[in-house]
Amino acid sequence: MPAGQDHPPEAIVVTGVSGSGKTTVALGLAGHFGYAFLDADDFHSAQARAQMQAGVALTDEQREPWVAALACELQRRAESGQSTVLAFSGLRALHRQRLRESGVPMRFVFLHAAPAAIAARLSARTDHFMSATLLASQFEALQIPSFESDVVTVQTEGSPAQVLERVIGALDAT
Repeated sequence: MPAGQDHPPEAIVVTGVSGSGKTTVALGLAGHFGYAFLDADDFHSAQARAQMQAGVALTDEQREPWVAALACELQRRAESGQSTVLAFSGLRALHRQRLRESGVPMRFVFLHAAPAAIAARLSARTDHFMSATLLASQFEALQIPSFESDVVTVQTEGSPAQVLERVIGALDAT
């Protein structure tokens, strides 16, 4: 176990549609808990990025190698004693389950927001490959983790600091 860590390595996976605040929350959690930060977007192929930038959603088949690579990376990090916070869309139950199958102890945070709030955030964002036109497909693909016991759901209204505070509180309560 790494110095200062009194439990085995784990992963906290922050999920939600594009624009829900996954990266902001995951970075905040990594800082709060002293964990490494990992952005699932960094694991997309150039082809997948180009496809999404062109406004074409990825299929589950196209996402499978990406999810498998993330599961392997979480496993590699845990085996080296490192806990990680992963920013990951995790829209489909199948993808969340694939991460669980890595054997790494993990908890999930689902950032929930109304489609209109997300659309407003995406329209203001210019520095991301994800096309705002894919928002509808994100909500169509989303399988809300209502019955997954290792998932805490947090509403994203308020400032990023308020959302992070709610997420930390929810995780501390589990």
